[in-house]
Amino acid sequence: MTTDDDDKEPPTVQQPLSCKVHPQKPPSVTLTGPAIFLPSATLLLSLRLLGPRPTELLVLLRNDYQNFLSLGPGGTPSSPHGYLQISWWRLWALGDPFTAPSPPSSSSSSARGVLLPVSPSRTPDLPYRPGPRPLVAGIAPQRQLDQHGPRRSYLALRRAMLRLAAAKPLSFGTERSCVEKHGLALFARHALRTNCQGEIVHVHDSDHSMHLCLHPADMDVVLRRGWGQRHPLARRGWLLRMPVSCDFVMIYAPRNEHELQTVYRIIEAAIWYTSEAKVSLS
Repeated sequence: MTTDDDDKEPPTVQQPLSCKVHPQKPPSVTLTGPAIFLPSATLLLSLRLLGPRPTELLVLLRNDYQNFLSLGPGGTPSSPHGYLQISWWRLWALGDPFTAPSPPSSSSSSARGVLLPVSPSRTPDLPYRPGPRPLVAGIAPQRQLDQHGPRRSYLALRRAMLRLAAAKPLSFGTERSCVEKHGLALFARHALRTNCQGEIVHVHDSDHSMHLCLHPADMDVVLRRGWGQRHPLARRGWLLRMPVSCDFVMIYAPRNEHELQTVYRIIEAAIWYTSEAKVSLS
């Protein structure tokens, strides 16, 4: 089990909920001698030797590489080699991350999700997420660019994971994410569906979002009600094995206490899907 000083909730000022999609920050340049001379000389030399079209391509590649680095650490190294890996996986990315895969045709107890009502005539108890979806970018790492929510919600989520592992040490544990290689993750010690050593969910310190696996029926409810989106590589590969499973989903960061309770409900569904254990995080 891991703990750190970050779990101590800092005093914060209550911020009003804002669902506005923030525009991307404009690029800035530090006006020092080397910062001005080196890019300018490189650009002029490239125009002279390569011509305008190759130079334009090089500028686009440089900007794309900087955007990759700005997403922070994740499952892929923040290096040129990691960038080449991600560029390759982009060829296989999902075209529609908001549609769930088809549910498996099975007669097992997990053939139906837990977020669906018992009666087909009733609506799911998961509310709609208010406002537009946040901006999301990247593959590995995949990060939420805005609507991060307050840090106290992120710390409360961490405490809930640690509390569950402490209350049920024979069933659950917490450690650094096996999938992400960064951030706190909750693991099932006796997982029925193995996802990187039984990992259930991991949370991101940088943007307060998280990744987890859900039953296709539960995923459909989550996606349609605006609480997340599928990972770009969460698909069946015909020619190669994809690095994540089809049920891998990003859940957006909770922005207030009400949304935190809904996220708890989604994580409980992920716990059930991985281990068929029914627990309460709230």
